Amino acid sequence: MTGDVSGLRIAIVNWRDPWHPAAGGAERYAWELARRFAARGAAVTYVTARAPGQRRRETVEGVAFARMGGTFTVYPRVLAWLLARRRRFDAVIDCQNGIPFFTPWVLPRGVPVFCSIFHVHDDQFGLYFPRWLAWIGRTLEGPVARRAYRRHACTAISVTTLDALRERLSWTGPVYLVPVGVTLPETPPAQPAPADPGTDAPAAGGSGERDALAPGGAAGRDMPAPGGTGEGGALAPGGTGNGVAAVGGLAGRGDPELVCVTRLVPHKQVERILDLAEYLRVRRPGVRVGVVGRGPEEERLAALVRERGLGDVVTLHGFVSEEAKAALVARADLHLSASRGEGWGLCVAEAAALGVPTVAYDVDGLRDAVRDGVTGWLAAPGDALAATVERALKELDDPVRRAAIRDACREWAAEFDWARSADRMGALLAAAVRRGTSGTSDSAAHVLAGYGAGTLVAEGPLRDRLVTEPGVAVLRPATARERLLGRALDDDGGR
Repeated sequence: MTGDVSGLRIAIVNWRDPWHPAAGGAERYAWELARRFAARGAAVTYVTARAPGQRRRETVEGVAFARMGGTFTVYPRVLAWLLARRRRFDAVIDCQNGIPFFTPWVLPRGVPVFCSIFHVHDDQFGLYFPRWLAWIGRTLEGPVARRAYRRHACTAISVTTLDALRERLSWTGPVYLVPVGVTLPETPPAQPAPADPGTDAPAAGGSGERDALAPGGAAGRDMPAPGGTGEGGALAPGGTGNGVAAVGGLAGRGDPELVCVTRLVPHKQVERILDLAEYLRVRRPGVRVGVVGRGPEEERLAALVRERGLGDVVTLHGFVSEEAKAALVARADLHLSASRGEGWGLCVAEAAALGVPTVAYDVDGLRDAVRDGVTGWLAAPGDALAATVERALKELDDPVRRAAIRDACREWAAEFDWARSADRMGALLAAAVRRGTSGTSDSAAHVLAGYGAGTLVAEGPLRDRLVTEPGVAVLRPATARERLLGRALDDDGGR
């Protein structure tokens, strides 16, 4: 793919950086792209908010960090910073975490901007803000953003995020797919000793001293801590940083173990995991359910565990190390998600990489990350999880079926790789800089032939550039799955 970013000056603007105490999947995504672009010769500046104790300026793995402002003041501060440096960058990735930065307002018209959207937040504003502020959030995310980026393009991480942009935000401009990656474990994780149920202490290796980072913002060993908050840890490959929800006993042996890796925030609906535990303790005595991750819901959930007498079934682990997380997930029978919507589901993909299927709701993002009946099971959003979990456990009781699901999970997770994600975004950036725009007249993705060996799925300015080269031809529109994977599948497009 023609994704040579060497020599390009790229600004990545995000609400937080991956070491921010409230970092999440969007921060992990932005960082994985940034560090790879820098390694490939680009001059990358990551512009973001500054948490207490973080340095205003530093360089990590070749990426220059510029931190300024807080939760809301970061927006005007970043715009002012970019306005003063408006001719310094060749392209900008503007990350929308509910509200974008509106960088086209302060940049020259010829600087391509990609509005990178992890998921659509419209319904979530009402969960966290009063009605008037939620209305402002929805207005900025929808009609104001549509106008601000009308000459530019968006990138989405999943098919349902793309669909939500079209259907819920009435986005009419081009949207391209650049999915998240998964780091596959090089060696099987060691199995930790079972944790005592009913505690909220972190499992082996957990710090227990800080809020867990949101999915994808984890601490681990392949990314050095940049001297920020001083709370310890570096980001881990493929990690979510929520810590781990885990249980006792090895998967496939004895009583079932269920694991849920998540932030403890309202839209994750972790109380439904407690409902499930209450149901299963009667139907499958000996079941163990764990929930790990921290957030504003932590104390309320701990109180619910005590009030409902679930201390012998449910373990609240808090934050744990990346190594402990992988080990705890790997030994579980099932990974669980009760979220009402995601952009993709990093935790789901990382569990799949360990051969562990997921039961989740059939909602945005999760219906992309979970292949129903193949790498997990999807429940109707209004239903309890119990019936779907029972069906899943019955299928997993069959060793042959269990092995097939495990292999399918690993095969599916292997389709997603951070290097390939950087290739795809880099190709879009390079083509946009060359053409002077991130936009296109045809926002569909197409299967091309005649470029290199075999076929290629391309969209946006990359496709527009390639079709002008001798011998390159458009074969057909790409299917949704081909667009997600970035490659042509069999004759039916892998439907």
